Amino acid sequence: MDALRRSLGGLSLLYALVFVTFAVLHAGVGLGPVREPVIVPAAIVETLCCVVLIGGGYGALARRAWAWDGLIYTHAAALGGVLLGILALAFGPEAGSALLTWYHSVMAVALAAGLSGAFYVSRVRR
Repeated sequence: MDALRRSLGGLSLLYALVFVTFAVLHAGVGLGPVREPVIVPAAIVETLCCVVLIGGGYGALARRAWAWDGLIYTHAAALGGVLLGILALAFGPEAGSALLTWYHSVMAVALAAGLSGAFYVSRVRR
């Protein structure tokens, strides 16, 4: 269980880095040749996802008593943000770029897998 906790903690920090990268892109800052349209609500949601994932990653890597619950809550919150982004792309006035579609798809799968792992451990610990 310790290896899974460390893995999910490290992955949470990696996901936070991905979220902050896309928050910066949606704030209008280009990163090299990569540019995305300015979408303020997306930048806000991605920043919040980044913050909660940093908290969950910290709890897991620092071996806090609330680490498993924190990983469940933070992965669920970030997955909710990604699903909100998928809905915004699907029902928005304009289609998103291929990068945004890929980003949302990969993050949804990764967060769902992390959430599944955290749920598994929470059931085994009882």
